[in-house]
Amino acid sequence: MKPLSVILSGGGTGGHIYPAIAIANEIKRRHPQSNILFVGAKDRMEMQKVPKAGYPIQGLWISGIQRKLTLKNFMFPFKLISSLVKSRRIIKTHAPDIVIGTGGFASGPLLKVANSMDIGTLIQEQNSYAGITNKWLAGKANTICVAYDGMERYFPSEKIVLTGNPVRQDLLEITSKTVEANTYFNLDPTKKTVLVLGGSQGAGKINQLIAGHLSAFKELDIQLIWQTGSNYYTQFKDHETGQVLVKEFIYRMDLAYAAADVIISRAGAGSVSELCIVGKPVIFIPSPNVSEDHQTKNALAIAKEHAALMLKEAELEEKFLPEFKRLLEDSYLQTSLSVNIKKLAKPNATKEIVDEVEKLITGK
Repeated sequence: MKPLSVILSGGGTGGHIYPAIAIANEIKRRHPQSNILFVGAKDRMEMQKVPKAGYPIQGLWISGIQRKLTLKNFMFPFKLISSLVKSRRIIKTHAPDIVIGTGGFASGPLLKVANSMDIGTLIQEQNSYAGITNKWLAGKANTICVAYDGMERYFPSEKIVLTGNPVRQDLLEITSKTVEANTYFNLDPTKKTVLVLGGSQGAGKINQLIAGHLSAFKELDIQLIWQTGSNYYTQFKDHETGQVLVKEFIYRMDLAYAAADVIISRAGAGSVSELCIVGKPVIFIPSPNVSEDHQTKNALAIAKEHAALMLKEAELEEKFLPEFKRLLEDSYLQTSLSVNIKKLAKPNATKEIVDEVEKLITGK
């Protein structure tokens, strides 16, 4: 039997890239001889993140349509034609058994071409609202794996499989990694550690919040692992001290989660899925600047189960420090949030998605 050939595409943000990498890792675990290729957008972060995960990637000249009239919009038809032509060339060269899309610009032309060549396609939608690319692809996709109920309003119901979001398998068991984590980050195990996450590119409001409360954190004698994101690292890197670690990006997220006593985070779909599995006390600060305000919906879905605290950006100045202190000082609240958020986890999502991949391949 010849090795499996799989092409995956997902990018633009970590929320599209890391699910694709998690799926690739599970395929590789089951089929060690498989040939896996990623396809991304030339100037986006997947071109750096995917090779660091150990996979080859090819870039398409593609970007999204801007809401206002710009030169980029004028160029879009040319980019789309270029990407369709290159996608056809990639697919002919690699002869994939299946093509998988996790959202992002590049997955659009790639999966469109795969469909036109009668190659099976699976798309994975992370959010409770469907992204533009996945909505565009849904009509011809064979299987659509989703993380939320009620996705029939976007996709054909007969194609939908509720799996949850793929997460990195190294997050499934972090309790045993605490000692390694303290060594890796050079932490004092007798002090509380707070992990701050604003997404892979960063969140300006969260970074400003943390910078403005460094003296309070010092008074509380806590350690900080602070991921600023790529857009803000230069601005905030000088705040690093013995008890404040400022990181542009954290590659060992399993160790960061293992070290943390409390986590402050955005509420993107991927982050929410990971934090449910990690099971630590969380304060969600959702971004209000995303389509359909979906991060607030994600955070509310967890908060209403008494599984996390949620603060809106507009109320941070008034409520953040009192809520943060309350959580830090209330061990019962910490425990109840941990127990409740764990109940919402879907730890088998990646395996269930790859089960669907295998069904499509064998069915063909």
